[in-house]
Amino acid sequence: MELVDLYDENRIPLGRTAERHAKKGEGEYRAVVHVAIFDEAGRLLIQRRSPEKRVWPDRWDLSVGGAVDAGETVRQAAERECLEELGYALDLTGVRPSVTVNFNGGFDDFFLVVRDVKVSSLHLQETEVSEVRWASLDDVLTMEAAGQFVGYPESFLRFLFDMHRTFGFPNK
Repeated sequence: MELVDLYDENRIPLGRTAERHAKKGEGEYRAVVHVAIFDEAGRLLIQRRSPEKRVWPDRWDLSVGGAVDAGETVRQAAERECLEELGYALDLTGVRPSVTVNFNGGFDDFFLVVRDVKVSSLHLQETEVSEVRWASLDDVLTMEAAGQFVGYPESFLRFLFDMHRTFGFPNK
């Protein structure tokens, strides 16, 4: 059973945990993370979610995503998810999330980074990820329009690509 920490609407810890997929009570929220890894050419490393995934099976997604486990910081969760899903040791020391999106059940922190990652060196977690590749914004928007990408709004996908080298976040 995966446990997550619970927060109030202001993201103040409530001092208790819940099962990850269990319905949360009124005023209870959890945290999730996403990592968007871009290369120097501005392409995004995308992953195809495993066909066995409970949510968005066999759809393309950002580089990494997942729940923040109980006792973890969002940075620790992002690094763990990167290592688990891609076999890639991502160091986010000193890096803060570039974007936080509120959703019905919690907070979703997005880390946007630029890294030279060799796809051939990645070790995919087969129960989570079936394939990875680099994609341009046009590639991602074409997949999104065809229903092959996780259901992010087109404007949000454009925003991530626009934002990946702005607002002073570290490139390396």
